[in-house]
Amino acid sequence: MKMSPRCTYCLLSRVHFQSKLSTDDEDLISKTLHECLGVMNKHYSPEAVSASVATKIHRKCYEVLEDNDPYKVTKKLINQAALKVLPAAKEKIYENSPDDGELFRRAVLASVIANYFDFGIMGFDASEDKFEATFLKFFDHGLDVDDTLKMMELLQDVVYIADNCGEILFDMIVFDVIKKLGGKITLVVRGGPILTDVTLEEVAEFQIDKKVDKVMTTGSNAVGILVEEAPPELLKAMKDATLIISKGMANYETLSEHNFGPIAYMLLTKCECVAEDLGLEQGLSVARLMNFP
Repeated sequence: MKMSPRCTYCLLSRVHFQSKLSTDDEDLISKTLHECLGVMNKHYSPEAVSASVATKIHRKCYEVLEDNDPYKVTKKLINQAALKVLPAAKEKIYENSPDDGELFRRAVLASVIANYFDFGIMGFDASEDKFEATFLKFFDHGLDVDDTLKMMELLQDVVYIADNCGEILFDMIVFDVIKKLGGKITLVVRGGPILTDVTLEEVAEFQIDKKVDKVMTTGSNAVGILVEEAPPELLKAMKDATLIISKGMANYETLSEHNFGPIAYMLLTKCECVAEDLGLEQGLSVARLMNFP
């Protein structure tokens, strides 16, 4: 996905948000914004990939703040909030003993809704006190784009590219269903801290590795997956997979520039630009299969 002019002020809003998470020093916050404006000025172009520019800006932000993980405390809070909602989610997913197709659809729906567990997106309210009510509201509404039946035919060898903390706890339900249906899962997480994204630290904390067949990283702390920074073994796994499941907007922003497939994008269209790129409205629950013969 290419940059939109709207990406500029949204990115800078996020820089300000995470700077305030890191420090109360207004001079340092001002310096950070100034430095990030310089990166934006240098790299902004309508032909640039949005997440690639975002990666450069966030790396500069972390460098100036001298903080390699401004969201460290926030991620813990997100996981705690997700754990509170998880029992209600599982109850809805397994209610009335659904058949395999319905079980997979419900698990995917819960995982997509959990993409709500994000902080710092301009104009998007992810306050903790609204999580459970929001989850139940979205669950009752269902998926707005639902390609789960087609996805079910491709679960033999899945590469599952994770997104946020909190959200990953709901992804684990999808892992359970895929394994129940006889599929193999290679989980992919970020190679280092960036935003609220899952890293190997969360994999160890929640023993997520026990739910999947293999865990790999993106090879860096890039926003999404930058192919030029990805390990060769990851690119091979993606090429050989019967299905790639890509969670969240950043992964879409990077992977939509390539022809990996079949690939299922599972996300909420929180961002107007991502929604437009998908040809959808903002605020929809999406499980869309693409590059499928």
